[in-house]
Amino acid sequence: MMKKLISLTLAAAMTMSLLAGCGSNSSAGTDSADASAETFKIGGIGPITGAGAVYGIAVKNGAELAIKEINEAGGINGYQIEYNFQDDELDNEKSVNAYNTLKDWGMNMLVGSVTSGCCVAVAAESKNDNMFQITPSGSSVDCIEGNDNVFQVCFTDPNQGVGAADYIGGNNLASKVAVIYDSSDVYSSGIYAKFKEEAATQNFEIVSEEAFTADNKTDFSVQLAKAQEAGAELVFLPIYYTEASLILKQADSMGYAPKFFGCDGLDGILGVENFDTSLAEGVMLLTPFAADAQDDLTKKFVSAYETAYNDTPNQFAADAYDAVYAIKAAAEKGDVAPSDGVSGICDKMKAAMQEITVDGLTGEGMNWAADGTVNKAPKAMEIKNGAYALVQ
Repeated sequence: MMKKLISLTLAAAMTMSLLAGCGSNSSAGTDSADASAETFKIGGIGPITGAGAVYGIAVKNGAELAIKEINEAGGINGYQIEYNFQDDELDNEKSVNAYNTLKDWGMNMLVGSVTSGCCVAVAAESKNDNMFQITPSGSSVDCIEGNDNVFQVCFTDPNQGVGAADYIGGNNLASKVAVIYDSSDVYSSGIYAKFKEEAATQNFEIVSEEAFTADNKTDFSVQLAKAQEAGAELVFLPIYYTEASLILKQADSMGYAPKFFGCDGLDGILGVENFDTSLAEGVMLLTPFAADAQDDLTKKFVSAYETAYNDTPNQFAADAYDAVYAIKAAAEKGDVAPSDGVSGICDKMKAAMQEITVDGLTGEGMNWAADGTVNKAPKAMEIKNGAYALVQ
């Protein structure tokens, strides 16, 4: 009889071990071997291969680091967190497929998607499921508009456009400004529209406005020539770093050397493969995070990130780190438990997000409105000696 009991016990233990192994089988999962039988399952979606990999890898790592810290400190409301990150290759359809994969895994909250277009596509699904979603970097207003389950940690595109125009005008960076933007991208066109509107109130003139599309984003000679002919002293680039690196290279070959100014999409330009980073010297961008800041929280985060990933974190990593800690703060405020289920968790989180204040890497006293927007102040960065430096 005793042998039979021992055999049954071993069989049960093996079964539980196999089940636990299935739960932690992810492309970028935090070790959940010590997690309790009931855990928060946080999913992540973004590009970790392809053109936007710098963004996705940073978000994956930043969230993963925060989850590791929280688990080591006892979890959220006593529950451990499991983490599963899926690659969407910067493709809307693949992002939705990744969402469905995470649902099958048992996800009950989502950090993502990383880019605006993918985030909009996924938000349509999470809205139907009443799944709580917080995006570190999906900055389009379309990510949150009509989606009361979705919250942003990043600035919205309109805010970035307004902030950029105010900064350029307020600091007298140029009297003549050109804009090169992607009219096929919601991120880029959204920032451009508000930048143009706010520029009318500033002390500079937009002398050239040239667009490109996803089907034509390798040759920018026409756009640059028009900016140069118009006498633009500054070129505003509300675009992503891959295209920006090509623009800088082509401008250099033309002998055109204006000031280049962008938003958070330019964060990552120093990591473009085979790019001569000396061409980015003096480039400015508005971003909520500076890795060289000397406050204790930033120094601790940068040190931990560099130790874990052998890389310096950018603002996408910082936004993702803050997103996870916002989840923790809201879950504790709302007394959320995994047993509440996906919809129950979402309802509690939606209410709690409007009541919390978070002192994070990307802003002090961050708080959220009912429409999902975050309130925090940007920082101005300039590339100096091949590194991002905070403009004092």
